[in-house]
Amino acid sequence: MIKWRPFNFENIEYDLTHLHPFEIEFKQQASKDKPEKSYLFEVCFSLHCFTYKDLGGTDKRLLYSDARESSVFCIERYELSKNLPKIVITIFERNCYHTGHSNYFTVEFINQQGETVEYQVYFSVSKSSQRKGLLNLYIQSAYPNTRGKGHKDKKPIRFRVIAYNSLVGKQIKPPT
Repeated sequence: MIKWRPFNFENIEYDLTHLHPFEIEFKQQASKDKPEKSYLFEVCFSLHCFTYKDLGGTDKRLLYSDARESSVFCIERYELSKNLPKIVITIFERNCYHTGHSNYFTVEFINQQGETVEYQVYFSVSKSSQRKGLLNLYIQSAYPNTRGKGHKDKKPIRFRVIAYNSLVGKQIKPPT
């Protein structure tokens, strides 16, 4: 799993240790007819949580690279990314939304410089090929919603449903 190295720009070091991989266990309470369930996740973060795609003309000093690609370091995304560990810790009780593809997103409202922004966190969940019973939670991207399209017109799905279906190999169909 990727442990992000710090980014240095104009004599400022941007620490990325808050986006290092970690494991987390979620417990689903027993209900009348169902026993308690436990889900173990390995969480990792993409560089798109603190960068965006280079559309050309970018100051090359702002490029951040991993083994697959280079993207533009974004101070706003970086600052917002500091909220991601807290969002992941609470994701089991969250409403999420199907993108219509093979991933989902959840929304957090964050007060940033006196105004509230809708912070969208895109992720995928899969079974681990490394350890039986382990699930991967891959945070693919996270950024403030500036396009006006939000989650309000989408049908929510609980993260616990995504976790269960991913663990047992049951497909989740996007809502119509």
